[in-house]
Parts: sequence; C-alpha cells; structure tokens
Amino acid sequence: MPLQVDPGLEKAPSRGNETLAFLFLSLVLFPLLSIVLVGGFGFVIWMEHLMFGPPGS
Repeated sequence: MPLQVDPGLEKAPSRGNETLAFLFLSLVLFPLLSIVLVGGFGFVIWMEHLMFGPPGS
C-alpha cells in the first residue's frame, strides 16, 4: 500500500526564511569556512616546514 501524503502539508519556504538563510550563509558560514580553510592550509605548510625545513634547504 503506497504512502499517501497530503500535498497541503508541504509548504514552500517563505521569503523571510530564504532571506534569513541567505544572510546566515553570506555573513556567517562562508566567512568562517574561508578563515578555517586558509588557516588550515597555513597550519599544514607551517608543520611541513617544521618537519622538513624551509624550501630549498
């Protein structure tokens, strides 16, 4: 027996929710991710230099 879903139960996201999601992504999530990624890459390079010495040595 197939599951019947009332089409009225699923609501499209409201404009306000989409605006809040956009603001969260653009003002919070993406800046934090960029800081973490750049900082993580710098940390990896720093550890590599500590273990193997600076480039060209």
